[in-house]
Amino acid sequence: MLTTESVQKIDREIAKYPAGQQRSAVMAALAIAQEELGWLPGEAIEFVANYLSMPPMAAYEVATFYNMYDLAPVGKYKLTVCTNLPCMLSGGVDAAEYLQRKLGIGFNETTPDGRFTLQEGECMGACGDAPVLLVNNRRMCCRMQPDEIDKLLEELE
Repeated sequence: MLTTESVQKIDREIAKYPAGQQRSAVMAALAIAQEELGWLPGEAIEFVANYLSMPPMAAYEVATFYNMYDLAPVGKYKLTVCTNLPCMLSGGVDAAEYLQRKLGIGFNETTPDGRFTLQEGECMGACGDAPVLLVNNRRMCCRMQPDEIDKLLEELE
């Protein structure tokens, strides 16, 4: 299901834990699978669970709990906007509404060209830099006023 390179990455994550505790690497293993596949189909979650000797339902519970895992295909750029209370009070909702108008999509939707998926996120731990958004779960963008959002979208085009 996964390439040899991805399995080797998972093995390096497993090695960080005591013998017999390989299931502790489930979050990293799911992230590695998602990085390779672009999202986490059920077969990938089951593969990870079996590889880590854990029940598939336990891996599925992790994949559905955290919003960094995508259980359906997403666009090339997944934009996750924090709308938790501190960000909301500091313009997070305005940033989200601006993105929705600019991209012509709502939350959990992808632009017709497959470039952008917009998601709502919980606290990203940067309340003082609100409004905050993440690009592909990796890049945090702070103080995202309309002009900064325009710059980001232009950069990602």
